[in-house]
Amino acid sequence: MLMSKVLHILPVLLLLLFPVRAGAEDFDMDSYLYGHVLDSYEWHITTVNGKPVSIPLPVILVSRNGGGVSCFMSSRLRDGGEWKGYSIAPAGSKYEGKIVEKDASGQEIRPWDLSITKTVAGMLISAVILLGTILGTSRWYRRHDVSKEAPKGFVGLMEMLVVMVEDDIIKPGVGPQYRKFSPYLMTAFFFIFVNNLLGLIPFFPGGANVTGNINITFFLAVCTFIAVNLFASKKYWKDIFWPEVPVWLKVPIPLIPVIEFVGIFTKPFSLMVRLFANMLAGHFMLLGVIATIFISAELGAAINAGLGALSIVIGVFMDVLHLLVAFLQAYIFTMLSSVFIGLAHPDTTEE
Repeated sequence: MLMSKVLHILPVLLLLLFPVRAGAEDFDMDSYLYGHVLDSYEWHITTVNGKPVSIPLPVILVSRNGGGVSCFMSSRLRDGGEWKGYSIAPAGSKYEGKIVEKDASGQEIRPWDLSITKTVAGMLISAVILLGTILGTSRWYRRHDVSKEAPKGFVGLMEMLVVMVEDDIIKPGVGPQYRKFSPYLMTAFFFIFVNNLLGLIPFFPGGANVTGNINITFFLAVCTFIAVNLFASKKYWKDIFWPEVPVWLKVPIPLIPVIEFVGIFTKPFSLMVRLFANMLAGHFMLLGVIATIFISAELGAAINAGLGALSIVIGVFMDVLHLLVAFLQAYIFTMLSSVFIGLAHPDTTEE
């Protein structure tokens, strides 16, 4: 009886969390999937009586037509609206979904866009959560003597995570110079982990696909690229441009040096693509399973109930599995970054 009630309630909850039109002929899978994972100028909450309920976000634009700086809320551009010559490019445009203005010839051009989009807002929320978590944890340590009292609850969990990341990832990967890079690597781990967890929450303030946005993973990869190459040792550069291989592999055709030089860029590129692809694919898979409930709506109550119940079971399983993926992707990114940094200091020895 209890299970029957749960199965009746869960589709309603899913409709609220992943709102779409129930009719199969009206259901657009592309807009449903991409609407949840792509960036936008507003934060969609739900749909009530066919009308979307969204939180408008600040739009900050610098015109390329000499119009100066404009600041307004994205609600002014909703439903094809226009404000001060700005509008959101329609479907079919090369700037589809982005804010555009028109030049003197009437062609669409992109202004300098500094808007607080959904992804940016998601990052700001995760930054607040991270700051509150770290400052709250450090506050406990300032007020207690750890030699007499062990942390419990959330503080104890944070200590376990920090010790695990430093002892199992950073120290073995980087080597004796780990303290120099520990702040960045620790920040990268918790930034990715928190945003991965928030991405699993289908309602505000969760749901932003931050780590599934290639711009974010690109920036993280660039940070690792800088940490690796800016502080690299002389031996690291020598091994790239004059490696210890037979001379005929270096001159007159620098085969190995070229391969090693290309490797400087392929390592961070792999970091960028791995994190982006795994998180985006996870969102697509979960949304696809949930969409089965709505796609099967016109196949009859019995089939819809059966497929709906199966979708719920698989969806819950995938959500739990995605919790593991959220941790693993943060772990893998930090581990590989640590290894790449450690490889840039081959002349150091373990103390």
